[in-house]
Amino acid sequence: EQVVETWKIKLKELLKQPDSPIEFAPSGPTIIMVSGVNGAGKTTSIAKLAHMFHAQGKKVILGAGDTFRAAAVEQLSIWADRIGVSIVTGEPKSQPAAVAYRTVERAIAENFDVAIVDTAGRLQTQKNLMAELTKIRDAISKQLPTAPHEGLLVIDATTGQNGISQANKFAEAAGCTGIVLAKLDGTAKGGVVVAIRQQVGLPVKYVGVGEKHEDLALFVPDQFVDALFDDIAKSA
Repeated sequence: EQVVETWKIKLKELLKQPDSPIEFAPSGPTIIMVSGVNGAGKTTSIAKLAHMFHAQGKKVILGAGDTFRAAAVEQLSIWADRIGVSIVTGEPKSQPAAVAYRTVERAIAENFDVAIVDTAGRLQTQKNLMAELTKIRDAISKQLPTAPHEGLLVIDATTGQNGISQANKFAEAAGCTGIVLAKLDGTAKGGVVVAIRQQVGLPVKYVGVGEKHEDLALFVPDQFVDALFDDIAKSA
């Protein structure tokens, strides 16, 4: 029991993070770029983030940067309409960087508080597609040199050690500043984030705990570690 308690203390210290997960721009819009592998839960996570900021009274705009999947643009547009936020879309198969550029351009012109730029899902091993993330990031910086202010990587809570590779490659290409741990759904999954924090340094900022747009919670390290060990004890 003493050993387990020592592990808990060490992990809680390791996963500790600032109370405010998002570093908002001191003036003008805060630009958040969101990336992740296919099927990680990126679109739903963006909807949850948009709903959270909108509920805080912020003026929010989305950039539908997944231009190669019509279904992705449609899904994000439905979420935007449902939540009550604006969205910028592009022609099918148009350059994602152009959508990102126009999103930031409109965010500046119309005094939006937050712009969330979506990117198409991709595997971290796809070099050309990873290079595209850097282009999107550069397009955003052309409008605002200090942007993107946050780069969120969406990771599926059921992901194993492959998550470390994802974090490494996406952090390099997209300048990720933190993780949204999707599909946690109230169970103690997501242990890979411990290794990611150790090896890559990325903190978990939010966790997705359900399918609805309000099902996004602040990551609380103490609760997460306790739940992780409870789950281990049950399966032992």
